[in-house]
Amino acid sequence: MINHKHEKGVENVLVLQGGGSLGAFACGVFKAFAKKNIKFDIIAGTSIGGINGAIAAGSINDKPEKDLESFWLDLARSSYNIIPDIFTFDFDYHKYQAILKRSPAASLNAAFFGVPSFFVPRWFNFNNSNPKSSQMQEYVQPPWKWTYVYDNSVLSNTIKKYVDFKKLSPKTQQNNPNDSNSNINTRLIITAVDVLTAEPLIFDSYKKHIEMKHLLATIGYPQYGFPWVEVSDGTFAWDGSLLSNTPIREVMIASPSKNKNIFVVENYRKKIDKLPANLSEVMSRAKDIMFSDKTQSLEKMSRLITRQVNLIETLYDIFQESDQSKIDKDKINYITQEHSILVEKYGAKILKLNRITRTIPAAPYYLQNADFSVNTIKELIRQGETRAFDILKQ
Repeated sequence: MINHKHEKGVENVLVLQGGGSLGAFACGVFKAFAKKNIKFDIIAGTSIGGINGAIAAGSINDKPEKDLESFWLDLARSSYNIIPDIFTFDFDYHKYQAILKRSPAASLNAAFFGVPSFFVPRWFNFNNSNPKSSQMQEYVQPPWKWTYVYDNSVLSNTIKKYVDFKKLSPKTQQNNPNDSNSNINTRLIITAVDVLTAEPLIFDSYKKHIEMKHLLATIGYPQYGFPWVEVSDGTFAWDGSLLSNTPIREVMIASPSKNKNIFVVENYRKKIDKLPANLSEVMSRAKDIMFSDKTQSLEKMSRLITRQVNLIETLYDIFQESDQSKIDKDKINYITQEHSILVEKYGAKILKLNRITRTIPAAPYYLQNADFSVNTIKELIRQGETRAFDILKQ
């Protein structure tokens, strides 16, 4: 890689995918980074990745890896275990023998009874709710008129235990408000989508104060029965994973001048080794494809832009060292201005892109991202830490 004197340094970036309970995987990843004392300049995420990012960037105890783990165990320990796991006999056609198959019921428990530290079904929450007068019409509507099924506003009480929102503000992000390179806290970027216009919404702690409503907006996934959130007058937001579950592009747009080392935490595997074996695995694989990283074209474009920027920089260095007395002043001004715009302000390169990918279980199933059982959450955290250490060894 050619280095040029006009480059403005390198940022470490952590990109966190959404994925419901699978987000516990990122907790383990972050624990590994903390043990290796790896810091991040930018953390970007959507859906549960945005919540993980808020805790990591705004840790109330200044120990993000511990706050993240406490958060996930808080969710897990609040989950119900009313419906027992289901055991059935299946036939292994490779070994020609019957096997006892266990089907976890944790996702069914979450669907019927909720996860009290995260979301509550409306059929259990109606009498306990205290809606504002503006929301009363929504609460008194019959079920066939509902626009959401689960009330996830209860997550606010959990988040408050782990996030210091003062750290997610432009006033505390920078020593000098006019100097975007003078950082105090990690920059947080979370995404959502405008329900009415389908336009992306980017909430950047360098540019605006991240509030609870923004975090609730980024997890408002409609297919899972979560509501939209009004983030400003007339702007209603849903989960950003509806547009992109891997917000690398949003990072490059928000911070276009510094080069990047990027780590992507993948809850959904892009490639698998064998075809799904049944309908449950078919639906699980379809979800993988829907939410897996779609930035391959962005990577190719980045490599092309990097080559172009290196060429521009090399030519500009030659230009500066040359005798400019023979060059028209208007051309000199044009070259200088274009260099400033194209390279100094928008010349960020992706130097490295590392993916830390969750291992798919032997029998994947469609609702595995709603499994908040203690054992599953602990296993995801353990796996995330192990996978991160493996990547860091490379």
